[in-house]
Amino acid sequence: MKKPTLSPKVYCSLFGHDYEVTKKVTEHVKEYTCTRCKKQLTTNSNGELTELTPKFREINLILERIHNSRKERLKGKAVISSIC
Repeated sequence: MKKPTLSPKVYCSLFGHDYEVTKKVTEHVKEYTCTRCKKQLTTNSNGELTELTPKFREINLILERIHNSRKERLKGKAVISSIC
């Protein structure tokens, strides 16, 4: 006899989501996805989890670009200061 299975959305509504980090935008901002129902969340400006809308996705892309360019610029300064 086959055991009945719950759809992922029903399972998550009963037992809660099982989020995992899918993208690290900065040290403080991350994107999460539920492993069961695939719901996506991100960290907002207050540090709370918010649904990952197209607007937040765009904000995260810009934030990631700024963060990465700043890291590269600081890495270059560290190399120059260690040489001097």
